[in-house]
Amino acid sequence: MEELAEKAGITVRTLRFYRERGLIQPPRREGRIAWYDDHHLARLRTITGLLERGHTLNGIADLATTFDSGRDVAEVLGLGEPTEEVPVRLTPEQLADYFGEEATAENLAAALDLGYLGTDGDAIVHISRRLLEVSAELVREGVPLSSVLSSGRLVREHAEALADLFVRTLVAHTAGTDSGQLRPLAHAVVDAELSMALDRRLRGEDAARGAADSGAGGGEDAGGTEGAAGTEQP
Repeated sequence: MEELAEKAGITVRTLRFYRERGLIQPPRREGRIAWYDDHHLARLRTITGLLERGHTLNGIADLATTFDSGRDVAEVLGLGEPTEEVPVRLTPEQLADYFGEEATAENLAAALDLGYLGTDGDAIVHISRRLLEVSAELVREGVPLSSVLSSGRLVREHAEALADLFVRTLVAHTAGTDSGQLRPLAHAVVDAELSMALDRRLRGEDAARGAADSGAGGGEDAGGTEGAAGTEQP
């Protein structure tokens, strides 16, 4: 314990406190000897880094519990399954840099449940660099991470339905064709349809906003005219 505390740059008293709070795993015991290893040291350095970023010990304890009970990266990614996405390995400090105060235990538990995150020893693995960066950008734009994750769950449901449609169509009509050649075609169809749907929806939102602004302006003009007319009449 003394050696671990010295390497981590903390006091033995602090280390004991972290153990009592469940922030680090118990040591491996051989008789009366308690052995700590690099995993304990990495966790202690993570705790220090998160404290320096303004996280509270209660929040860090929740995060530790979330990740210690999280899904293994092999379970999340699916061993042997083909993918075009690039997983990203992160430390808890790096994840906090992406999402700041939004990196709460509740949000990270939701991300684990959704399958965006997995654990690999002391490392966190995000299943897709593209999804990670887009999610972080949405949070920077003011969208709560909880809303990003709930929307992601709905998007996944629709994406699964689209994938099922394409696979059934391709299997029925393109026997013997390499699936790798058909993926870009499916991507192109979905991208084009989503682009046009966004155009229609955004035009509708702009039209509705313009009508609302016009109505508000008209009300003021009408009110002003009525007031003027009222002063002219006896």
